[in-house]
Amino acid sequence: MDLILEGIKKAFCLIFTLDYEVLKILLLSLRVSGTATLISLFFGIFIGIIVALSRFPGRRIVVTLINTGMGLPPVVVGLFVTIFLWRSGPLGFLGILYTPTAMIIAQTIIATPIVMGITLAAIQHLPEKLRLQILALGATHLQMVWIMIKEAKLPLLAGVMAGFGGVISEVGASIMVGGNIKGYTRVLTTATVMETSRGNFDIAIALGVILLALAYLVNLILTQIQQRERLR
Repeated sequence: MDLILEGIKKAFCLIFTLDYEVLKILLLSLRVSGTATLISLFFGIFIGIIVALSRFPGRRIVVTLINTGMGLPPVVVGLFVTIFLWRSGPLGFLGILYTPTAMIIAQTIIATPIVMGITLAAIQHLPEKLRLQILALGATHLQMVWIMIKEAKLPLLAGVMAGFGGVISEVGASIMVGGNIKGYTRVLTTATVMETSRGNFDIAIALGVILLALAYLVNLILTQIQQRERLR
């Protein structure tokens, strides 16, 4: 118990003294996971809506694949991204392995199926005849899609929270494709693992507390937006 309290005290000390190393790790964590979440929103919502509104042979298989992807193991993503970006891999010529860009790619692959699955469920949950009613009133297909997105905005915001939560807390893929390089690719999760392996439990707990506080703060903001929309 004393160790946990010491870690919490250390966390406050690192935050309030504006420790340069911790701030750098914190900002990189936000940049990598924030960028990955934004990219995953674009692809996830777009593909989720298309699958939800379309009827085609093999649709159930596609839906099953999307739902399976929501539980995609980060280490598997890290493995395949590493293979593709390796010097002798198909994309090795890009030279981006062990960079923040590689981490963004891996985290985007992790978050996209989560956003996609929640979008698919949200659009499917809307009344079946809503789309026909919107089109019957003279709306274009693009306007119809936008209206349906607005109707499903509450669960879609939950998708944003789930996507961000899935990547800000993952560690396996980030270590594999980022290398946990000090001052360059070290984020809160990988730094926590490293400090734990070194036996620096107070610093590891401090980083863990900062990570939890960051996740809470982001989700608090999104929840406020979500609940405000619900009361309108």
